[in-house]
Formats: sequence, structure tokens, C-alpha cells
Amino acid sequence: MPSFVLWILVIVIGIPVFAGVLGGVAKRWIEVKEKQLDQAAMLAADKAAGQASQIERLESRVRVLERIATDRGVDLAAQIDALADDRLN
Repeated sequence: MPSFVLWILVIVIGIPVFAGVLGGVAKRWIEVKEKQLDQAAMLAADKAAGQASQIERLESRVRVLERIATDRGVDLAAQIDALADDRLN
């Protein structure tokens, strides 16, 4: 008879308590993973913005070089110097 009562107590009290603790641990783990994903997304967005800025600068330089290469009769040395000055700024 005492073992029957013990089993009833384990089932009625122990399992719900264990499930509650396990649920709390799982909830905290999920919150940590969500924060990690948010942080990774922010880093990826920052990196993408930096790359977009770099691409824009490179495209601008290519346009200038294309203009220099296709314009005849323009002082080529002055444009190359101006391009170098822009790059330093």
C-alpha cells in the first residue's frame, strides 16, 4: 500500500514539477537562441551595408575610368590626378 501512495505522489506531484522545470529550461534556451539569431542578423546587415557602400564607391570609380577612356581630347593626366585625389578623400 505505501508503494501505491508513493507512485501516486510521483505521478501527481513529481511529473508536473519535472515538466514545469524542463519547460522553463527550454524556454530560456529558446530565448538565448533567439537573441543569438538577432545578433547574427544585425551583424549580417551591418556587413551588407558596408559592402553596398564599397560597391557604390567602386562603381563610381569605374564610371570615371570609363569616361576617361572614352573621352578623347581631354587632358588625361589631369583626370587621372583628380581621380587619385578623390580616392585619397
